[in-house]
Amino acid sequence: MSEHKAHIRWQCDSPDFLRGKYSRAHTWTFDGGLTVPASSAPSAVPVPWSNPANVDPEEAYVAALSSCHMLTFLYVAYRQGFQVDSYDDEAVGTMNKNEQGRMWVNRVSLHPKVVFSGDKRPTPDQEAKLHHTAHAECFISNSVKTDVSVGGVDHA
Repeated sequence: MSEHKAHIRWQCDSPDFLRGKYSRAHTWTFDGGLTVPASSAPSAVPVPWSNPANVDPEEAYVAALSSCHMLTFLYVAYRQGFQVDSYDDEAVGTMNKNEQGRMWVNRVSLHPKVVFSGDKRPTPDQEAKLHHTAHAECFISNSVKTDVSVGGVDHA
């Protein structure tokens, strides 16, 4: 078992809090000491009350899924003897309303582009299996109910 911690800090900077006119900017500090500026998404709360330069929870969620998939993919590829030189993903999350009419991140699409080298390189089918295994073993994807697809292929 392991624990993973984040300290989320927000401070009121407006006398108009009760009118909804307050900054959504806050910070995330992780156990290694890194502090990340965060805010609500501008699509949820308009500027100036949100800060589009900061990370919002929805994009952090997409990044966490993509990062976990990548790290698991690299491990699976290494274990199968494939040399990975680079991995690049333009992950996209979409929001929609659920059955109760509440917004949620209902889909995350990963679009990894992997460059291999060396004598042993995967066929397209082998690479697809590497991604399927990575999805099945990714800690984050095993923790969510969002549909996650890799390269347009759903992995349930």
